[in-house]
Amino acid sequence: MIEFKDVTKTFDSKQGAVHAVQDVNLKIEDGHIYGIVGYSGAGKSTLIRMLNGLERPTSGSVNIDDVEISALTGKALRDQRHKIGMIFQHFNLLWSRTVLQNIMFPLELAGNSKAEAKQKAEHLAELVGLSGRETAYPSELSGGQKQRVGIARALANDPQILLSDEATSALDPQTTDEVLDLLLDINKKLNLTIILITHEMHVIRKIADHVAVMENGKIVEQGPVLEVFKRPKQAVTKRFVNEEVTPSLHDTTAVVDELLEKYPKGTIVQLTFHGDQAQLPIVSEMLKQYSLDLNIIEGAIHQTQEGAIGTLYIQISGDQDQLDGALAYLQKMRVETEVLNRE
Repeated sequence: MIEFKDVTKTFDSKQGAVHAVQDVNLKIEDGHIYGIVGYSGAGKSTLIRMLNGLERPTSGSVNIDDVEISALTGKALRDQRHKIGMIFQHFNLLWSRTVLQNIMFPLELAGNSKAEAKQKAEHLAELVGLSGRETAYPSELSGGQKQRVGIARALANDPQILLSDEATSALDPQTTDEVLDLLLDINKKLNLTIILITHEMHVIRKIADHVAVMENGKIVEQGPVLEVFKRPKQAVTKRFVNEEVTPSLHDTTAVVDELLEKYPKGTIVQLTFHGDQAQLPIVSEMLKQYSLDLNIIEGAIHQTQEGAIGTLYIQISGDQDQLDGALAYLQKMRVETEVLNRE
């Protein structure tokens, strides 16, 4: 298990002290995919650099399986780092080496024979989907293939933990999903703990099972991904969730305004469905029971590792008794219901 206990990291600058990380307490269980999300400057990369000893906390402790990383030095720290692999946004490949030679590099540094390193590198190339590309150079690879090399290289020393620092930020959406699927597959096959540092909630939603949200060096919210998506508490979390669940929110707002102008007596409702609810005809059943006019403004269903979450924006209008009955019915069906505007 990974544990951050009361961790603070302060840097000195000409402008004064910079509190990059403040009073962080966090536990990550073995075998989980844990996401740490935050906007630029939130402190997430500094936090993760303390996990492999590249930064030391100003106060507090960082522990892996009851070993205090922040107290290690010299050979003990180097040995611990062998248990942690890392992949980066810009791949960090050696451009004069082939795919196979890039994967072999950490094995050579660790003292493996050339034959042993080659055999293991071939296995890892196959694991990450690069069979047939072993002799290619980085300049001949796509962005997704370069990141696959980076992942294979990070796995070379059989780490217990894999750190991903914005590893998909430089990739297009389709390639991002392919790399995320690969990380999910590796997590399941190797029971590898993966920590994702990102500013993209899509990355968290797709493969993580737990998430911590950082802002101004602090963890402001954490929990299972589906729970955080269902009930975001902090403003920054709601912003992240809205960007992922309703990416066209500004367009939605414009449509809502137009509908309210055209139908000033209508009621705008945001519905949130969880799990199996997302596949049930709840709105259809509501209309069968209550005499209402319905406009669908926008809707979407997204999958997380713990189940589906759906959002639907609708406008309903009719007699007040019918409206009240419909809203009560939705709540009875345990659909989260928020009235955004009622005239």
